[in-house]
Amino acid sequence: MTSTLTTIVITLNAVANAFGQCLAPIGWLPEGLSLTLVAVVTGIATLKMFKYTSNQRAIARVRREIRANLLAIKLFKENLPVTLAAQRKLLVAALRLLGLAVVPMAVMTVPMVFLLAQLAQWYQWAPIPVGDDTVITLRLAGEIRPSRPVVKLLPHDAIEDLSGPVSIASLQQVCWNVRAHQPGYHSLQFEAEGERYEKQIAIGDGVMRVSPQRPSRDWYEALLYPWEKPFDAQSRVQAISIEYPERDSWIAGTDSWIAYWFIVSLVAGFAFRGVFGVHL
Repeated sequence: MTSTLTTIVITLNAVANAFGQCLAPIGWLPEGLSLTLVAVVTGIATLKMFKYTSNQRAIARVRREIRANLLAIKLFKENLPVTLAAQRKLLVAALRLLGLAVVPMAVMTVPMVFLLAQLAQWYQWAPIPVGDDTVITLRLAGEIRPSRPVVKLLPHDAIEDLSGPVSIASLQQVCWNVRAHQPGYHSLQFEAEGERYEKQIAIGDGVMRVSPQRPSRDWYEALLYPWEKPFDAQSRVQAISIEYPERDSWIAGTDSWIAYWFIVSLVAGFAFRGVFGVHL
């Protein structure tokens, strides 16, 4: 079951990454402006998706019932039996409205999860500034034993190897402390037991697509870090991660970007519901 789920996630990641190429202009715009535009487009897209996956006639009918019962409560507030009956009908209508939203929300969940994974690569982390140090961690399958060949980080002009490899046997990890030198996207090469492995690193400032980990063949890791191909289950190397700095911005900063995105997309959806004739 887990293997099947992992395969599904990796396949959907490939599709999401292809569509994610459309997000490239994020790197050219101010981070607040780009996130606002993405949120507005997301709000409109989810609004249209809700319209075509929900029973709009039934929602409109329930909405009318809710308004009628609210009016009854207001007009007959001194008549206790009428007021209680209207409140009961109001509660039933609210539950029906909630039930009518279950299907469209379920349909929208999958694309939203993969969209958020794509957006996280732009807004959750900042690239490593030129001249700053960071730690690269390689996770191995199996024990680290002295008899095994040393894992190597091959030389690259974009980074300077300050120290390493340092082995942490209890965690099956090998670490390097490196300093960034050349801005841009670079492919680092590692060698373990005669095999070579790659990991992308992003160096610079502003907004860049950051992939903090090349994951193992695990569905959850693959979902969180979709950009780079997961390692095979039989691979000696199971994951390679790079420590990236947090993004400092109250709009598009680390962790705060998702709240801003959600609020703006929600407001955009409600603002355009009349334009597209959608009953919510």
